[in-house]
Amino acid sequence: MNEPAHPDALAMPALLNRERAILEFNRRVLAQARRADVPLLERLRYVCIVSSNMDEFFEVRFADYLEAARGPGSSVSARDLAALAADVHALIDEQYSIFNDELMPRLRGAGIVILNHDDRNDAQRRWVAQFFNAEVRPLLVPVGLDPSHPFPQVANKSLNFIARLGGKDAFGRENTIAIVKVPRVLPRVIKLPAALAAPGQAFVLLTSVIRAHLGELFPGREVEAFSQFRVTRDSDLEVDEADVTNLRQALRSGLTTRHYGQALRIEVVNTCPVELSDFLLMQFNLPAAALYRVNGPVNLVRLNQLIDQADDADATPGALTLRFAPFEPAWPATLPRQQSIFDRLREGDVLLHHPFESFEPVVQFLREAVHDPDVLAIKQTIYRTGAESPLMDLLIDAARRGKEVMCVVELKARFDEEANINWAERLEAVGVQVVYGIVGLKTHAKLLLVTRRERGKLRRYAHLSTGNYNPKTARLYTDVGYLTADKELTSDADAVFQQLASLGRTRPLHALLQAPFTLHRQMLAHIHKVTQAAAAGLPARIVVKINALTDVPLIEALIRSARAGAEVDLIVRGACMLPPGIDGATERIRVRSVVGRFLEHTRVIYFRWGEAAGDGAGDGAAAASAGENSEALFLSSADWMGRNMFGRIEVAWPVRDAALRQRVIDECLVPYLHDQLDAWSLQPDGSYRPVGGGAPSAQQALMARAAGASVPALGH
Repeated sequence: MNEPAHPDALAMPALLNRERAILEFNRRVLAQARRADVPLLERLRYVCIVSSNMDEFFEVRFADYLEAARGPGSSVSARDLAALAADVHALIDEQYSIFNDELMPRLRGAGIVILNHDDRNDAQRRWVAQFFNAEVRPLLVPVGLDPSHPFPQVANKSLNFIARLGGKDAFGRENTIAIVKVPRVLPRVIKLPAALAAPGQAFVLLTSVIRAHLGELFPGREVEAFSQFRVTRDSDLEVDEADVTNLRQALRSGLTTRHYGQALRIEVVNTCPVELSDFLLMQFNLPAAALYRVNGPVNLVRLNQLIDQADDADATPGALTLRFAPFEPAWPATLPRQQSIFDRLREGDVLLHHPFESFEPVVQFLREAVHDPDVLAIKQTIYRTGAESPLMDLLIDAARRGKEVMCVVELKARFDEEANINWAERLEAVGVQVVYGIVGLKTHAKLLLVTRRERGKLRRYAHLSTGNYNPKTARLYTDVGYLTADKELTSDADAVFQQLASLGRTRPLHALLQAPFTLHRQMLAHIHKVTQAAAAGLPARIVVKINALTDVPLIEALIRSARAGAEVDLIVRGACMLPPGIDGATERIRVRSVVGRFLEHTRVIYFRWGEAAGDGAGDGAAAASAGENSEALFLSSADWMGRNMFGRIEVAWPVRDAALRQRVIDECLVPYLHDQLDAWSLQPDGSYRPVGGGAPSAQQALMARAAGASVPALGH
């Protein structure tokens, strides 16, 4: 009788395509715009989010995909490129269909209208004409093309018009093509005065304003045809870190050329004449597949301005609700407001679950450190903190007060480079020791360390986080922060800062796992423990909540563990390359994605590899009694991607306090495993299906709990 094959000897199933997985995520976001239970302006916001995501897809992922396809011996074929382009076209067509056929009629029913030129009455047209002449026309410089007026430089994602002109120019010549570049400073959405909009709210788009008066820019000529257009370019900053003496200066210089990288996509309106779209493709040296004809504005992202300007129209009974109900994060119950945070941390660690709990305790922690005369030193990493930041202001204040302040500023945080460069310069100006991490590696770890003199000795306090030090996004993203005075964790955090500053070898860390050194190896080791337990017939469980799963060794380790008998649940918001539900390979693996009001950003990793009372992450009450040697739970700044494991400085840390570990399970894992409203289930072919069922979503349950409402715990 033949013995069954060992799990390690079995062939691995084909993994899912990463680029298609990104498109699938955007389909899930776009599905939010179809939901009747989502307020109208929020539905429009999801359409805008997809546009922003697709811009980044072209600027980053598609650019890399094209480069890979052109490389020698590439596994990416012309057929692959064509299939991906077809998928992108289909997604964008669906997006505009939702915008035009579903959202605009419903907004009109709610008294919010976007008026085209033909829709405007005489009074509205006069107002638009005055606005054009006073605010728009003085900033427009049409360029007629001829040998001495070549096609102008068109910046990435900028709005432009192309026109075909009849007649002759002022010098008697028949140059027929002209380009109008629209400055970014002009608002893309303009709200009409209430007196002209009654009884509702009326808006006009800048493109409609310019279109209505385009002929006035070419006196003596006839505009025979025209279109708005927009170009998306490769936006990766090309800086050879090994060949520059000052990374900040090199990046500052690179920012000036980023807007003019290789063109990848041209968007035009669907009425654009073929001769004009062909002319644009020729100018940017692009194939026909790079042209996107859209039924509406070429940049739906800018409709966020309409959302911001629209008044709430739900004050009258029976009116439609336009926005999500306001939600104010709760102050953590485990952190007394009047008590010093340092005093509280000497009693034990504090867990912060954002946005359900306020980010303000993190600001308060740093503020207390700045004003405390016994605090000697503050060290912090900065990845995405925003152009305005109370945390950065506090660090500047700390330096002015004479404290030793060190800041690791990641200058290569994509699309935040300029803000971070500006902060680095401001910090250095007041004496902060600013370093930029490690050449070739991004510093993505989220660490804040405070050193305080207490009774003649030094004691450290730390904040570690799965998310960024940005109070604004902390209200929009789900993340976990961890305040601690644990000697091992704070000593390890200090060792990481020392390494980032000195570039020297650090001692072995006691509790923190660090990429690119130990994190990947230890995640594989923990998966192996679970695999061995499963093979021995013991309870074996893995639950991972991350933003992306694309690292092949980790994927294959999960598959081997499931083949050995482990139960594996993956909560992956975005791209996942692991196909679940394949007989004989991944039938014990379930993958779900949760897309709701907040952006899921928490990274939680749970392992169980032996006897424990109950069902671990599937039964929160029982997991608290599990022994330390049979389960482990980590919080992390890293997703399970190759770039996080080997191209970045990342950290993960164990939650060793039983009560806090149980809380993470109860709030960050269990509700999401039982969500039936915002959850999607990944199918073996890479598509997603809504889980369905109508139960409260995880986010809704956590919001209700934070507000003090009595709600049953999901999954219990």
